Amino acid sequence: MKKNVFFISCEEAQHICDKSQYGEATLWEKFKLNIRLTWCRITRAYTKKNQALTKTIKTSKIECLKNEEQQALKKSFEEQLHQQN
Repeated sequence: MKKNVFFISCEEAQHICDKSQYGEATLWEKFKLNIRLTWCRITRAYTKKNQALTKTIKTSKIECLKNEEQQALKKSFEEQLHQQN
């Protein structure tokens, strides 16, 4: 059975959606994704949630620990763990 070049599976559409969010999808992949989005509600829901997640992460004001701070916290945790045993 010949595979249709325009219709892709949900899994492939989700993968293309992820690539598109990071600007890694080709024009042809975006075209196939848009065809899938016209009729697949599952893919549309996945894309909508993916876009919301990306927007939330970009607008968040999360400050991560610096590498030195992470190492100091890890060392402190290990010392306290050894003291308890």
